[in-house]
Amino acid sequence: MNPSSPRPEARALVCETREQALAAALDLLGAARREARIYTRDLDPGLLDAEACVEALRRLAISGRGASVRILVHDLRPAQQDGHRLLPLAQRLPSVFQLRSPLEPGDRDYASAFLLNDAGGYLCRTLASRWEGEGSTYAPGRQAQFAAYFDQVWERSAPCTELRLLGL
Repeated sequence: MNPSSPRPEARALVCETREQALAAALDLLGAARREARIYTRDLDPGLLDAEACVEALRRLAISGRGASVRILVHDLRPAQQDGHRLLPLAQRLPSVFQLRSPLEPGDRDYASAFLLNDAGGYLCRTLASRWEGEGSTYAPGRQAQFAAYFDQVWERSAPCTELRLLGL
């Protein structure tokens, strides 16, 4: 961050419903400068395939040079079978969207889901199967903890070749 630019406003993000989780995700994606990282079990149907979320990810993806959306997904098959809206976008923009799947049993047992932006924001749902979660629009310390974990798992994960089978 540029030292002369003002510090973003830190606002708590608390969600108990899909609508609140979607609003929080849209806040974070809208504030992202160039990068988003998403850790999910199944591409979070009802959240990441919501039209507004796909549009926010599209805007980030085409925002300029260096845009990156990295997604760790445990199981891509349900999303493929259900026609998840994010997959065609990821296929059209493979230089921006990278999807990997964790291989290690400990990584695959991780029960949470989270979304990070590169502006210090995060949203974590402790149980990925539920909408309840919390985060902040600006908590760089906590965001960095999630980012470090994400990066460790990313390095131990394999690219999702299923996307290539669909025509990449």
